Amino acid sequence: MQFKRILQVSEKVGKVEFILKKKETLPWKKLGQPLQSHNSFVKPADRGLFFRKCKLISKSSVSHDTRLLCVMLPPGTHLQVPVGCHLYLKRTVTGTEIVKPYTPVMSSLVTEFKDPSHNDKTHIYFMIKIYPSGLFTPVLDCICVGEYISVSNPEGNFIKTQAEEVEDLFLLAAGTGFTPMVKLLNYVLTSSSILRTAKLMFFNKTEDDILWRSQLEELATNDSRFDVQFVLSEPNKAWTGKQGKISFPLVSQFVKRSKDDSKMLICICGPLPFMEQGIQILQDLGTSCEEIHCFRA
Repeated sequence: MQFKRILQVSEKVGKVEFILKKKETLPWKKLGQPLQSHNSFVKPADRGLFFRKCKLISKSSVSHDTRLLCVMLPPGTHLQVPVGCHLYLKRTVTGTEIVKPYTPVMSSLVTEFKDPSHNDKTHIYFMIKIYPSGLFTPVLDCICVGEYISVSNPEGNFIKTQAEEVEDLFLLAAGTGFTPMVKLLNYVLTSSSILRTAKLMFFNKTEDDILWRSQLEELATNDSRFDVQFVLSEPNKAWTGKQGKISFPLVSQFVKRSKDDSKMLICICGPLPFMEQGIQILQDLGTSCEEIHCFRA
């Protein structure tokens, strides 16, 4: 497509105007081709997922079965993933296209450990548990640095104003259900002026399964508003912390407002049975639906 280009600058009002004039006297509809997902009045939610190929630039172990992957967006691409949203990863496995949702995290919960060059809108971190008998995660674990994986645009129904208006935040997470809590915790602890408490009850099988334990403990030491409690279902004899699975006694002791009239939000994420039982317990405690958010994908 050929254009005559004109640039007009108005310094007094700070306006820059580009004028493109067609060299051919044809209707616009007959000139060129629209890019993918452009020239459409269909709502983004109804268009299906849009993927872009991202390069894996680092991979490290968080625990014995969980990896932290960092991917870099294509050149010239920036992506702001809203708090509480997830992305889909796509990869072809033995001729079949597999698509799975994962919630991005940060490179670290503790500010001084962050790598400034990789905490921008061009890099995305994923914390992924590898299931040896799974179809998708072993493939992700075998991807080498420098290879590519397709990443979608953000999806999710979490409303950030929920976090902005909350005074007491309670997080119930099991295993990698911890991932949606990472950015949410970072957001409320760094941006909220009315937050009184942010508490995380983190359920795992063993001590070795606890993700970012040292960082969570350091965050609790550095910020008096934050508290973390670890609960193990298969502890060793040396464990002195809480034991068991999600239950009414554990949750009822955990969810306590800082004031009788404080605005509260409880977020929960983990395996489906964990969330179903957790929601039932919260309802039995008299918690309203508006005070509960489930991270689902």
